[in-house]
Amino acid sequence: MSTSNREFVETFQRFLTEVIGSAQRDNETTPLGQIANDFLGSDTVTLPIVQHSFPPHRLVDADLALAELGSRGGESLIGVSGGQQREHSSFAELLNSGFSRFAAGPVDYVSIPDGPDSTRRVVAFGMHRILFEGIPVVVLQRAAQPQFGRELALVEVLAADPAVSSRFIEELSRLMLSLSVLRGQVLSFSAGDFHNHAAGATFLRRPEVPAEDVVLTAGTLDAIVRHVVGIGEQRERLRAAGQHLKRGVLLYGPPGTGKTLTVRHLLSRTQGTTVILLTGSSIQFITVAAELARAMQPAIVVLEDVDLVAEHRGLHGPQPLLFAVLDALDGLDGDADITFILTTNRVEVLERALAERPGRVDLSVEIPLPDADARRRLFARYAHGLPFSAAAIATSADRAAGTTGSFAKELVRRAVLLAAEEDREPGDADLESALDDLLSDQTHLAQVMARNTEGADDHSSSHHEVTGTYAPPSGQPYLSRLTISSDPS
Repeated sequence: MSTSNREFVETFQRFLTEVIGSAQRDNETTPLGQIANDFLGSDTVTLPIVQHSFPPHRLVDADLALAELGSRGGESLIGVSGGQQREHSSFAELLNSGFSRFAAGPVDYVSIPDGPDSTRRVVAFGMHRILFEGIPVVVLQRAAQPQFGRELALVEVLAADPAVSSRFIEELSRLMLSLSVLRGQVLSFSAGDFHNHAAGATFLRRPEVPAEDVVLTAGTLDAIVRHVVGIGEQRERLRAAGQHLKRGVLLYGPPGTGKTLTVRHLLSRTQGTTVILLTGSSIQFITVAAELARAMQPAIVVLEDVDLVAEHRGLHGPQPLLFAVLDALDGLDGDADITFILTTNRVEVLERALAERPGRVDLSVEIPLPDADARRRLFARYAHGLPFSAAAIATSADRAAGTTGSFAKELVRRAVLLAAEEDREPGDADLESALDDLLSDQTHLAQVMARNTEGADDHSSSHHEVTGTYAPPSGQPYLSRLTISSDPS
């Protein structure tokens, strides 16, 4: 054998030795793995790992469920050393690795809201040793870590008998539902810090809006309440009669007419019902919301300003989010006690999509501009407790034909402000003066918009300006005058 061939053979032998040695080191038990081996009475390298992943907003539920399982047969909890490297390692690698000697360390905790005004300290990274059905089980609990590419929280289970691991996961899932802190709460979803499509849940206080605060045309509120609340109250009888419970409600009408206030009243009437509020960009989480609603029945899913979704265009064509909304309604069984409430300022945007999929919305209610009687009640409501005469309130309401509840609210505030600026109590004259100003602003806006409409085809104009009042959605600030100006120079 030539010298060069001999050198090649020796080099190749060293290479094989390194490869074999590396493979052997990969199966070396880490100090953490030895702890698991001793508890299980088996070598973890031969045992399959059963996983259960779930959204980050279910981590508190998992923590409660694991605490309950641990209390039944006793448990001990340890952390895992290894810094950021452990975040990139699987459970199997934490237990058996020739390159990192993962060992017991302090438990990682994180505080997570479990209600509108409370938090719970939960395990973010830790290994439980639990006796389940009298059999040793090792469980790794990990919070989601989007910065490390892990979008979901994770529970991983090891037992000498894989069937025990599967039964453990089944019981864990059952307890996560029965002990859930999400049940009966009012929630909203928002995008996470590291991923726009990762849903994070926020707890909201349930609104308290009595029926007398909702001023609609006679009979309108009763019809909505009967459909949303009444069906839920009679769910058992309806199920026994083979009737479906799932319902869709569409509230439509101009901004500021009371759609949002109506929804808030419905939420105040449905104590104990899980509510998911989606508006604007958060409607992208409709699939997550529908899955949560299915698990936490009875439930209400509110989609505000759904016309904005209908106009959205994505990479896969027009209205993908609207189709996702309609698919969510389709994907639920008829006996699911879930209500979808959609609100829109422009129902015409939705008409075609809803017509193509009939049955998704079984009650459509127009919330129009208040009539004369409703206006008087609105004006009286916002002026309650203030020194305005009943005659002045009624006269103001009659003069303000075609306005919304937002207009009435701003009118009263402006009248009070006029008096406050002169350091005196408000009176009827302030109400009249404030009304004159607001109506003048509206008239000016209408005139300017008319002029701009007439000159819409005149492209020679280098400057455009629109000035006037703006009637915002209910509960939002009212602008007395809004100017939109564009000047190419």
